[in-house]
Amino acid sequence: MGNNKTGDSQLWQRSLKGDGDSFGLLFDRHRDRVFRHAYRLTGDRHDAEDIMSTAFLELWRRRASVRLVDGSVIPWLLVTTTNVARNTRRTTFRYRKLLDSLPRTEEVSNAADGPFLQTEMDHEAAKALNTLNELDLQLVSLVIFEEYTIADAATILHLTPGAAKSRMHRARQRMKAAFTSPSQPAPALKGDRS
Repeated sequence: MGNNKTGDSQLWQRSLKGDGDSFGLLFDRHRDRVFRHAYRLTGDRHDAEDIMSTAFLELWRRRASVRLVDGSVIPWLLVTTTNVARNTRRTTFRYRKLLDSLPRTEEVSNAADGPFLQTEMDHEAAKALNTLNELDLQLVSLVIFEEYTIADAATILHLTPGAAKSRMHRARQRMKAAFTSPSQPAPALKGDRS
């Protein structure tokens, strides 16, 4: 499909001119990272696959307004993935609320009780991430999961480095509180880089 050493910027420019192979190379280059990010946010493989697909669809749909950061499309994809995951979570919540309001005639088994149940840590991490507002979730995702520095994440999210550092500190406190229970201490969160 092309040279794997070609930068995102060159591939993006060629894909904007209609080169499908260049867009395919961008997809191949970043799909695993976007999938891992979506999986961390949802804790569900199928949801993560759908979210990853939607993020790349949005990349193409909004191609005229996509802004590369340091010649890379990955920051835009990661922020979009976070937004898509949040919207998916809202939709799922509304759908579950509707289903739960319907009258039941017999006991229905919960599919989550089956052998495909995610680990308790996945659910706890997703629960902790759900305590964050949209901007803080994007910041935590970039710093902790994607290993950007706080200063780089601040630039991507249009924050000052000081504001990003303060938001990061408060977000960690909220996440630790969500993890903490009487029987277990809060796990350490890594990625504290400025």
